[in-house]
Amino acid sequence: MPVRSALLIVALSVSGLVAAEPAPGFKIQLDVVRKGYDGKKCWVHPRAGAIPPTSAGASPSVVMTLQELLLSGSDIFYALNEMRTDDFGRTWSGPTEHADTLGRRNEPEGVVVAACDFTPKWHAKSGKLLGIGHTVRYQGDKVMAHRKRETSYSVYDAERRSWSPWTTLEMPADAKFYNSGAGCVQRVDLENGDILVPIYFGERKGRTRVSVIRCTFDGRTLRFVEQGNELVVDEDRGLHEPSLTRFQGRFYLTIRQDKSGYVTSSDDGLHFAELRQWQWDDGTNLGNYNTQQHWVRHDDGLFLVYTRRGANNDHVFRHRAPLFIAQVDPAALRVIRSTERVLVPERGARLGNFGVCEVSENETWVTVAEWMQTWGPNHIIPPDNKYGADNSLYTARIRWQKPNAGWNQN
Repeated sequence: MPVRSALLIVALSVSGLVAAEPAPGFKIQLDVVRKGYDGKKCWVHPRAGAIPPTSAGASPSVVMTLQELLLSGSDIFYALNEMRTDDFGRTWSGPTEHADTLGRRNEPEGVVVAACDFTPKWHAKSGKLLGIGHTVRYQGDKVMAHRKRETSYSVYDAERRSWSPWTTLEMPADAKFYNSGAGCVQRVDLENGDILVPIYFGERKGRTRVSVIRCTFDGRTLRFVEQGNELVVDEDRGLHEPSLTRFQGRFYLTIRQDKSGYVTSSDDGLHFAELRQWQWDDGTNLGNYNTQQHWVRHDDGLFLVYTRRGANNDHVFRHRAPLFIAQVDPAALRVIRSTERVLVPERGARLGNFGVCEVSENETWVTVAEWMQTWGPNHIIPPDNKYGADNSLYTARIRWQKPNAGWNQN
């Protein structure tokens, strides 16, 4: 059933503290696409990709993938589903399950493999919506220790509203890529059609590292071409869930780590400078840890979406709510504290797994669902919890007050 429920419109304007041009002002409209759950499963990982309109005055089609999570386990995901809007978010269809092409598969010795942490994005050169994520393997509804992982991908047929069977990216035969994937990442598509995909990877045991790889894509097959330099933090589990963007000719990479988020930049998108912990503009730590961050990019300003400590949110798992947005100083690689705003409010459930989609030259959407697990042995948030969380799936629509020069996915 199509659903639409606008919750909140918040107007904000950010002053031009960094760039020569004034930073873009924007309004936020927070919509609930769907809500409600049974206390056994919940919807997670809603991430959207926009298919450009084929005629003047038409709306883009926005395809959002998501999947159900078994609440009694840890990271137990089922088949990817699709929701879609063809009227700029006024109505949505779905969720529609794609079990035949985006579902679980059986492997020998009782192993089950699933595609997850999936992000669709329009690939302009081929004219295809390409979704990229990675694989996860289970035995007895438990994530396998020391499991093999690959980058998974699938291509959308907009007319048939179907996805190709997910397959995996072939990597060099090197032990360091045994546990390799592009889950929850943001990629950059170059003008020649090549794709810069940030990955995190490691051997069968040990810490994971981060690199950006360059791939080609012909509309059907994603192929590895080369790997950039390897980024390492020799603490805890290493580095995870990198996201890449390009802003005013330079590339920026943000990375999850157990104790602090990290950031770095590059001239070519493959070879990056030394990592820095994310900080406020006053030099203190941002407070993000063990949770992904993603970029929001406008021609006139660069922004980070993140979660952090210190927001009266000690009751939220890993402080993963509320979801914040703030402007980044691209020269100093710091977050400008005075620009921070709440993008999605906190209601007791975590919001740390989210996606960013450039829907048009005037709107960027951040999509996220309330993940209904928390701390402790009794980790399931009940349907009648005191904070009001109900697995709501939000679309935070950032409406730019100063339009971009054109529709640009990079």
